[in-house]
Amino acid sequence: MRHQTNLVGPAFSSTSSSPPPVRLPRYLSHQSPQPPAASTVATNAMTPTPQGPALAFVSLILIAGACLLILFTLLGGAVDGNPTNQFYFLEADTSGLGNAAETSRWTFWSACRVVDGNNVCPDVSPAYPFDPNRNFDTDMSFGYYTSFAQTRFGFAFVLIGLFFAVCALVLGLIALCSRIGSFLSSATCSVALFFQTLTAALMTAAFVEGRNNFRSSDRTATLGRYNFGFMWAAVACLFLSTLLLCVGGVTGKRDKTYTTRTSGRSFFGRKKSTRSRGSFIDPERQRRMEKEDSD
Repeated sequence: MRHQTNLVGPAFSSTSSSPPPVRLPRYLSHQSPQPPAASTVATNAMTPTPQGPALAFVSLILIAGACLLILFTLLGGAVDGNPTNQFYFLEADTSGLGNAAETSRWTFWSACRVVDGNNVCPDVSPAYPFDPNRNFDTDMSFGYYTSFAQTRFGFAFVLIGLFFAVCALVLGLIALCSRIGSFLSSATCSVALFFQTLTAALMTAAFVEGRNNFRSSDRTATLGRYNFGFMWAAVACLFLSTLLLCVGGVTGKRDKTYTTRTSGRSFFGRKKSTRSRGSFIDPERQRRMEKEDSD
């Protein structure tokens, strides 16, 4: 019986029970086996670290406290009740100054009379300026040339700061579950910090000058410890919350327990090619090689 000789393998009988060896085509022999791509954990860039939510929560408490302190400052002189009737910027002896009471207290809304140690403000208006000559219709010179503008602008700035503080408080809820929320809340909080610091500086400069002018005229004058304490405490709260939100966002980006690489994707998001160099063969040559292998 005739025997057939394989092109690459040893001779074997056609009646042999063992199957002939399989020969791969030449174009497949050039390909190197590709290991399966390891599936990595795809983590969204917005996912915070375990420290992120904790820092965001502390920042929320600080921002909420700053909003409350700013509200206390605004309510002094606008709401007739305890404890807001104890909030003022300056208390001075105004006896003999036009139509002023014996003792007056300045707030954001009015120059209030003092009755039994409480503010009594019958007529209120927003952005009430600190200018005794205009407040009491007198022509006595106290040197208040800049206090009028400082207190007027201070009222506008405190409203802007309160608005951005409330926005930062809302965005802080997103910061509990997102690094993007931490950065947005931090940016908004920094704007609130800027306006609140500006307000506190303007009001402090205006009323410290007013206190000194009253004392130089042999009149008693004292600063309101509550209002100034609230204003500068709000500045401190906003500063700390801005810092903590920034730290929370940055530490979330540097956390090594998360990876931003996805399975089979490159750094710029394009899927990596799994084709080998051997697969880039001319189709005509490939068919010719297949025909030679089949002969």
